[in-house]
Amino acid sequence: MNLSMVGTGYVGLVAGACFADSGHRVVCVDCDERKVRRLIDGEIPIYEPGLGEIVVRNQKLGRLSFTTNLVEAVQKSRVVFIAVGTPQADDGSVDLTAILNVAQSIGKAMDGYRVVVMKSTVPVGTHKKVSEAIRAQTDHPFDYVSNPEFLKEGAAVEDFTHPDRVVIGATSHAVIEIMRELYGSFMRRDERIFVMDPASAEMTKYAANAMLAMRISFMNEMAGLCEKFGADVESVRRGIGSDSRIGSAFLFPGVGYGGSCFPKDISALLNMAKSVEQPATLVQGAQEVNLRQRKRFARKVIDFFGEACPKTTVAVWGLAFKSWTDDIRESPAIASVRMFLERKMRVQAHDPQAMSASAAELRDGVVFCEDAYQALEGADALVVFTDWPQFRTPDFDIIAAKLRRKVIFDGRNLYDPVSLSKKGFQYYCIGRPYRNPS
Repeated sequence: MNLSMVGTGYVGLVAGACFADSGHRVVCVDCDERKVRRLIDGEIPIYEPGLGEIVVRNQKLGRLSFTTNLVEAVQKSRVVFIAVGTPQADDGSVDLTAILNVAQSIGKAMDGYRVVVMKSTVPVGTHKKVSEAIRAQTDHPFDYVSNPEFLKEGAAVEDFTHPDRVVIGATSHAVIEIMRELYGSFMRRDERIFVMDPASAEMTKYAANAMLAMRISFMNEMAGLCEKFGADVESVRRGIGSDSRIGSAFLFPGVGYGGSCFPKDISALLNMAKSVEQPATLVQGAQEVNLRQRKRFARKVIDFFGEACPKTTVAVWGLAFKSWTDDIRESPAIASVRMFLERKMRVQAHDPQAMSASAAELRDGVVFCEDAYQALEGADALVVFTDWPQFRTPDFDIIAAKLRRKVIFDGRNLYDPVSLSKKGFQYYCIGRPYRNPS
């Protein structure tokens, strides 16, 4: 099938490449000429394991191409996906300017029937606005489909090619069959394809992210209580996660959630609720807990050094909001480093993938180190923000030798408090009792 993917951001590039890899002919469209040239040359603008190989392979096979010519792409395609950005406005709502501009352009370019599929995360009711924008530009018939993505950064290729569910928001039986055909090579279990109306599909995306964000915030709130009462949140997490009604996913306490989805989608959902005067108390609470958690962990470090902060150097491991990505959007690490810099602390940081993006964001005040152990040189403490695999089992003898003080602040609960105490470390983590070094 001939497809076009308008937008080569995270969602559009992954979806376009994976559809091409399954045998479809895909044209990816973007208005950024420099970005398109880089993609044609095989340069991938984001870090996502496995994506580069898929892009290069399918370009060579002639199934994947990149262009700035939207008209040509639409006219060569049976199905047109919209996957452009939906930035957050100042009031927390979603800015649909790019979405509606693309919709109008698709309408103008159409020379016959098309299926228009919304892949971007958009507020409930957007299906009406986009349909109206297209209809205002063309007399040709079209069908609209809401097809939200559920990709995890760092595992997006795996999630797309082996989805645990596919949501199709459409009312036409013929269009539903087209979508089933598109996802047929990825989803063999028909019972995991959920067909519903477009509004319900739009809401499903927001509801899913809100539920996951609430689970994370819930565990962070429980971690705070554990610290007050001397309980161990890791034991609590295992205890409740073993309940089949609850499960263990997204119950890991830490420094709070970040990235391009949860913070923006929670704000958008709250804005939607406000617009119809419907309270969303639990969602509001999840957002408040998350913002508080970021500051709470950073303050642990700041309060530990107190008035000595201007004379303190901290080594930071991890700047991306999670492992296996270079994405620093809404990263708790970036927010915390800013707090350190405000207290005149010196920061030596390392991240396997997010150094370039972090340097552009933080600019002056941070020394970026190409090696994790290099960041420890002369530092007064190690602060861990991201759960990269290489940070999970470090050489603590090297850490002890390079740090001026044997102090670790662990925002991901990667290490065993008993073991570190025996090694003479002062170890502070999330929701676990502090043990004096023996």
